[in-house]
Amino acid sequence: MARQHDVQPLEAEQTIATTEQEAPAPARAGPAKKLAGILLGVLVLLMIWYVVTDRMAPYTPRGAVAGYVAQLTPRVAGQVTQVHVQDGDIVEAGTPLFQLDARPFELAVRQAEASLAQAIQATDASAAGIVASQAAVTQARASLENARSSSSRTLELVRRGVMSEMQGDDARAELRTAQAELERAQADLESAMLALGESGMENPDIRAAQVGLEQAQLDLEFTTVTAPTRGAITNMQLAIGQYVSPGTPAMTFFDARGAWITADLRENQLGNVEPGDQVQILFDAVPGKLFKGRVKSIAWGIDPGRPSAGGLMQNQPESEWFEPARRMPVQVELENGLKDWPHSVRAGGKVNVVVYASGTSNPVAWLSSLLLHIRAYLSYLY
Repeated sequence: MARQHDVQPLEAEQTIATTEQEAPAPARAGPAKKLAGILLGVLVLLMIWYVVTDRMAPYTPRGAVAGYVAQLTPRVAGQVTQVHVQDGDIVEAGTPLFQLDARPFELAVRQAEASLAQAIQATDASAAGIVASQAAVTQARASLENARSSSSRTLELVRRGVMSEMQGDDARAELRTAQAELERAQADLESAMLALGESGMENPDIRAAQVGLEQAQLDLEFTTVTAPTRGAITNMQLAIGQYVSPGTPAMTFFDARGAWITADLRENQLGNVEPGDQVQILFDAVPGKLFKGRVKSIAWGIDPGRPSAGGLMQNQPESEWFEPARRMPVQVELENGLKDWPHSVRAGGKVNVVVYASGTSNPVAWLSSLLLHIRAYLSYLY
């Protein structure tokens, strides 16, 4: 009996010891639940921040520098005899870029002059005066065409706020001067034609010869390809001896007078975005510095790449469970136009953009600006 009494206390002590060892287990579950709660709370806050900023201060890292890029092509076909510029050169409007072989066109002008001389040989008037007057008309017409092209671009930049109104007035004045020069040259030609008499002016052979001479002179002018505006030569692959023709790009020209930013925003970020909204801009080419800008316009649509067959639209294949919102291009310009444009930024450069759709006087805007400042300094690293 005594042995049984001794065994029972021993078993009780072992049970108590086991219980004491297992007791701390619930205590270890406490910090895990607390950590899970914290993570869940942070996740909820991030989701709220994500939704609120999309409505009040949408941000996108998918911005790119854009500008007027033209593929220059000659108006006449021929072999390149001279290239006057190099890749990366900045040129002014009217600067010769490359030269085509002019000999065939010079022969065409001489042949047209001879044809006009034959047409008016039966009259008492001298062919030399008409030929000279026709050359002046051709030159004035080419100058007017160049002035129209340059002034249209200048006025567009003035309308967009990139260039000043004074520069627009200068462009209009140049266009009027070119128009006046053409009218004066045409008047001189008419005076020379009047010397032929009424029958001479109405002579179809003379008119045909006159048109042929003007066309030959224009073709000769077009053998020298000039810069349409102030700009830069880029990705140049033109070489002497190369044969070029109308419609075939011969040189890439970047208009240095205008540049902007195209920022791709998701559809669900555009709810409050309107033209004129303030913008903060971070160029990857200029780390550590932010620029001010404004929304210029929002694209009305994009090409979703939807195929068709047999005249009917086809369903797009489903590749994801949750189809993400599409991105729409938003055009952004610097606040002071090209005056603030950084020299190191090139077309196609990466840009980060924050659009303050609800203004800048709210906590969301302040925090968004702070985060963009932090990103500006981090851009030194990547």
